[in-house]
Formats: sequence, C-alpha cells, structure tokens
Amino acid sequence: MYRYDEIDRSIVSERVEEFREQVSARLSGALTEDQFKPLRLMNGVYLQLHAYMLRVAIPYGTLDARQMRVLAHIARHYDKDYGHFTTRQNIQYNWPALVDIPEILEQLADVEMHAIQTSGNCIRNTTTDPFAGAALDEVEDPRPWCELIRQWSTFHPEFTFLPRKFKIAVTGSDADRAAIGVHDIGLKLVRNDAGETGFEVHAGGGQGRTPRVAVKLRDFLPKGELLAYLTAIMRVYNLAGQRDNIYKARIKILVETMGAEAFTQDVEAMYRQIRGRDLAVPAEEAARLAAFFPEPSPSTLPEGVSDAPGYARWRAINVKPHKVPGRAIVVISLKPRAGAPGDATADQMDAVASLAERYGDGEIRVTKEQNLVIPHAIAAHLPAIHEGLREAGLATANAGLASDIVTCPGLDYCNLANARSIPVAQALSAALFDRGLDEDTQDLTIKISGCINACGHHHIANIGLLGVDKKGEEVYQLTLGGVADNGAAIGKILGPGLTPDEAVEAVAACVGVFRRKRKDGETFTHTLARIGFEPFKEAVYGQ
Repeated sequence: MYRYDEIDRSIVSERVEEFREQVSARLSGALTEDQFKPLRLMNGVYLQLHAYMLRVAIPYGTLDARQMRVLAHIARHYDKDYGHFTTRQNIQYNWPALVDIPEILEQLADVEMHAIQTSGNCIRNTTTDPFAGAALDEVEDPRPWCELIRQWSTFHPEFTFLPRKFKIAVTGSDADRAAIGVHDIGLKLVRNDAGETGFEVHAGGGQGRTPRVAVKLRDFLPKGELLAYLTAIMRVYNLAGQRDNIYKARIKILVETMGAEAFTQDVEAMYRQIRGRDLAVPAEEAARLAAFFPEPSPSTLPEGVSDAPGYARWRAINVKPHKVPGRAIVVISLKPRAGAPGDATADQMDAVASLAERYGDGEIRVTKEQNLVIPHAIAAHLPAIHEGLREAGLATANAGLASDIVTCPGLDYCNLANARSIPVAQALSAALFDRGLDEDTQDLTIKISGCINACGHHHIANIGLLGVDKKGEEVYQLTLGGVADNGAAIGKILGPGLTPDEAVEAVAACVGVFRRKRKDGETFTHTLARIGFEPFKEAVYGQ
C-alpha cells in the first residue's frame, strides 16, 4: 500500500487545523450555516435529515488493518457503533456531532486518511477493481495509476471548482469490475500488438437524472501520457461545461451536446498542445509508485479444509481465485438476511482488521457493491477466516447472488431522497432468503436508489428500483437490463410505479422468472435478451 510522504502529511494536517477553526466559528455563530456549507463540503461533511454526515475517503477502496481499526474506533466513540460503506468505496458516518469532527479528522490523519474531496464540484475518490493486484484476469495492477491520479487531482488548482462533481474509475481487466462505462472518465489498462501496456480511454458516462454510457476516446494511450490526456479532458470540460444549469453540468451532457466525435477532436487538440511537458509521467516515478503495491508471496501450504456448517457453501460463493499460488480472494458480505446493505458495526470492523492482519498481509478492500474483501488471504487459513467471520456475523454466503443488494441510504438519512431504500432492501432480502430465491442466481444484480441521483446505482442493475415521490406517496420504478461492468448498459422501465410492498414482490417475481427461464450458463441480461420483457411484465403486472 501507498504510504504518506511529508507532503501528504503536511497537506492533511494543515487541512484538519483549518477546518477546526471553521467549525469553531460555526459553533460560535461567527459563521452562518450558508457560509459554513461550502467549507464543510470541502471536508466531506454533509447536513442530512437528522444530523451531520461525514464521508471518509478510502482511496481506490484500499486500506489496511490499522486504518480499519481507527474506522471502528470512530464508529464506536463518535457515531452509533457502525459505519456505512458506499458505492464509491468510501465509508460514511451518519451521526457524528459537528464539534467532534475535527478530532475525528485528526485521528484519521494519524493513520494516513482524510475526508478531502469526498464532496463538492471537484475530482472525487478514484475507484478501481476491488480484486486489483490479485485477479487472475488483469493485464496490470491499476492501483499505482489510481495513486498517481490521487496525487495529481488533490487540491488541483485548475480543477477545484468544476461545473459539477467528477468521478474517475480505472480497471486492469476485461471483466471491468470498476464499471468504467458509467464514469466521467473510465480507464482500462490494455496491451497493444507490440506488447506494451497503456490505457483505453472513455469519457462521458454517468448515472443520475440522465444516465449515459461513456464513449471511447482512445483505443490506446501510452501510460506516460496519462496525466496529459486527463488534463486535456478536464480542461475541455472545465471550459465548455454548462455551469448555469445544475442538471446539465456533468460531462456526459457536454459529450452528448457536442457529439462524441467533436468532443474527442477537442480533447485531442488540447492534448497535442500540452503533451510532452511537465505532465509526462517519468518511468522512474511510475516504478516508484508501483513499488508500493508488491505482489504477495506465494504460499506452499495446502488449502485448508473444513466440515464446519456453511463452510462449503461460503467457500464456493465468497472465495475467488487468486493469481498467486496458495492465495485466495475472500469477499466479506455486508448483506445478512434483512440487514442494511453496506453497514458494519465497530466490532465487525475490528474483526475484519484482525483476520486480514493474521491471514492476509493486513490488506482490506471496499467494493462498489458495499462489501469488504481480504484480497490476499492465505488459502491454508480459509477455514479459520470463515470461523472468524462466522463469529462476527459476517459469514453470509451470498456474494454476487440476488440478495447481495446494493442501496443508498435513502429517505432514512438523505435530505435529497424521495423514498426509503434501506427498508425495501431489508424486506426484499428477507423474501429472497426465506423463499429460496437466492439459489442459482450467481451474478444477478439488484440495486435500489431513493432518488434520481442514483447513488444506489439502480440504472446499471439487472433489476433496479428507483424510489420517487408521487403526490406524497413513495412509488418505485422497476427497471430491467442494466449492466455495471463489461458492456455497460442502462436498464429500461418495465411498467407503472409500485408501492414499497409491491416493489418487493415485483423484484422477487422477476428473480423467479429468471430462475425458471434461464438456460445453462446464461446471465440475467442474456435471458432477458432471449425472452424479452413480456414474461417479466406478466409476472409483475399480470399482463
């Protein structure tokens, strides 16, 4: 993992002290809430329905055991004993007192963490494949390049006040577990005919009110030119993006308005102007960053075996193959039956930290599916890991199944939401578990958003729910056919809106149709393409 240098430490500590003064001014009344708002947002502090919320950055979803223990400490001492892991691989605390937030930020800084640029119209946390550095199918580990982007984008003077927030994702695999197709910029590490690795570049993707799939700008960009090309894209957007209409300010609208060809031409022209100058990435700098992310050593121990209840199912579903012999990728589901997706208690965070430290080189990942990962587990210790997770209430064997539901906080917390999402997810989870509908649903995705901002990623779910307000009532639109990863696609509305109870039954019905109609090896989208929407409409609406 990357370790802070003196520049990192100075930037973060100075920001903590600056914000401490700003909080003091707010509490004393020297700053009004309107004056304080832009200051707190620059430090990841939101004002939600009931309290302030603090969003902590977990750069490219990677952290270590000591950092996880501090996150647990914060949950235990400053919140209500839990944290919420998000679809951008961060963590949110929903109940901190404003007076305590500077102290929280100081404790985070002590373990090389912060909340900078987790809000506002700036470049947000760069996300990546949670299996990076471990996946069998990756061309190259994307994390060093994510770290390069983090350093380049932090407090970037030109891109601190963009037309709207900006999100970048990087993947090193064809499987695209980072969902680059629905990001403002999506980068995919590829190998050309000469055997060189570089980036396939996409831009203009996003969800929210107007979901769009990104367009490809380049088939191959040399790695040393990455910052120059990113700067070119950002500069074109920053100059031409629509600032007078919040609903048309994202880069996806600019790309659509200009047209993909014209936008690409402008980016290429800007790139030609600035390439080869200070933005070139020296090979030695790329090597320096790569050295922070070494491949784990092989293990010669045989894989552990166990006849403990639930172990075989957990091993088959939650454990993924690793590229290094004797290692395994362990997905820790934060989706127990009827649980709040993405929530983990302080004790559970401590348990994950201990297991990762003891059996997996101390490294942990956060996924866009709101789960955790021990990416470099020693396969000989899988039974011990399972037992430790079972004791912590974290051994649910449903990673990638229908009940591995993604959801935003919704109307229970968020002041932008129109409808609740967590209670619907909990009811749906219970229905799927209790009716046996979770079986044989590998790689089926269900995602729920409580408003059009789509923080629950419903647009790119195989089965999505969007909560809207209709004359004071919560109504849910059901969409089918979305795809998050390779071959990104936006789901289509199936029919009229549904009440919360109807929405739960509708999703369960759609899962049932899929299980009955699928052929061997088919994904949900393959089945949907073959049989069409009508069987699902009939199951939901009786039409």
